[in-house]
Amino acid sequence: MIIKSIRTQIKYIALKTPFITALRRVETIEFVRVSVMCEGGEVGIGEAPATMAITGEDIQIIMDSIARVKDVLIGLEIQNALELLHQQSIGSSAKAALDIAFMSLLGFFRLKNTQSIQTDITISLNDVATMLRDAKDACENGMSILKIKLGSDMNHAIEVTQKLSKTFIEAKLLIDANQAWSLAESLTYVNAVEHLNIELIEQPVVAEDLASLKLITDATTIPILADEATFTLGDVKAVMKNKSADMINIKLMKCGGVSRAVEILEYARENKIKCMLGSMLEGPYSINAALYLAFNYSDVIEYVDLDSPLLYKERSTELDFIYSDSFISPS
Repeated sequence: MIIKSIRTQIKYIALKTPFITALRRVETIEFVRVSVMCEGGEVGIGEAPATMAITGEDIQIIMDSIARVKDVLIGLEIQNALELLHQQSIGSSAKAALDIAFMSLLGFFRLKNTQSIQTDITISLNDVATMLRDAKDACENGMSILKIKLGSDMNHAIEVTQKLSKTFIEAKLLIDANQAWSLAESLTYVNAVEHLNIELIEQPVVAEDLASLKLITDATTIPILADEATFTLGDVKAVMKNKSADMINIKLMKCGGVSRAVEILEYARENKIKCMLGSMLEGPYSINAALYLAFNYSDVIEYVDLDSPLLYKERSTELDFIYSDSFISPS
């Protein structure tokens, strides 16, 4: 298959309620959709959302990045284009959009496992009463894995965690600080919640501070998950070699797409590293791509954080999967 053209468009999906973390507030998902058309009529589609706070790319940067490299890729066989793409100096999300489209054209998206999998649901950062109410609503709607977004207010973080743990005894709590805490604050937090039923704590300190991340990991029996600290396979190897965290979070927009995520997942499988497969707030085609990985690497992926479609104001007709409460199955 020879690439004939590469086209982009900006798409929007409204959310039911605002999505709030320590890093950002989002009411509408904004993303770039890229369509790769081949001489034989085949079309591959990929997507990348604007996540300036995480990848350093807004919509215009993603659009400009794809525009800058598309003339290099047009006229190439898909496999050659895929290899050349990852030699380009553009952001990871722009690479991911093209990578997803290329991998689709290469026929990568086939299911080896069709048993349903379970996703978490995000409880956005808010006042204590609102977070408790949102968690109650989620559990009443069939969700049993809650991803709790916490911020820099340590008293608030501890109070929310204690009340959620006491109130929702059967729910699994995934704590996500989004780099909001210092080492001292992180140690204060783990000491306060050590006795509670918590599944993990995600990226408590800034991504670059692997030394502090390791000290936190060593200080608690609660598993520590590295997210922003692990963009690439090289990052993953560095974190795991130094035992800076117990687990890693893989996201297509961080690593540069499906082909790079597969490399990380194969490394994780070989080294018996448990993973979360996560996402930004994303559109349906990039969520589809992540879900194929979630199904095919279910032995490695301990937690699935692909709840974007549950947050859409209106149900998407472009998903290859059916969301029924927390369970996801192929359509």
